[in-house]
Amino acid sequence: MDRRKGFTLVEILIVVIILGILAAIVIPQFTEASNDARESALVSDLQTVRSQIELYKVQHLEKLPHLNENGQADTSNFKNRLTGRTDQDGKINSNGAFGPYLQKFPTNPFASTNADGVNFGTADPAPGDGTSGWYFNTSTGKFSANDSTAHAAL
Repeated sequence: MDRRKGFTLVEILIVVIILGILAAIVIPQFTEASNDARESALVSDLQTVRSQIELYKVQHLEKLPHLNENGQADTSNFKNRLTGRTDQDGKINSNGAFGPYLQKFPTNPFASTNADGVNFGTADPAPGDGTSGWYFNTSTGKFSANDSTAHAAL
């Protein structure tokens, strides 16, 4: 009697089915962990930028970083005022006494385009329109997420 040692086709199929069931259970949990990590990063970035905007405001006589040294809206230099150095009046100056407030401007991990971009307006987005990673309310100074999910409420 010649018996070969090894696994039968049925035994191999049973093992493959068990591995498939385990994978179906484990993979969604990794996806959820990834979303949780992105949400934590978003919350952390929001807290950091908001606190640095408040510090900028205190050091620049209640002027927000979207205003230039003449008090006029200058949204094109908003990120430069937070990542560079400024004078007390908000003028960008590499030898200025204030800043930088951020090493680099953060990206919104939920934004699919222009993740480090900032839109400006006078009303809060809820949810955002998704055209940039961030939104800055120029009348209240509130900085929020602008992705097309419900993160604008954070």
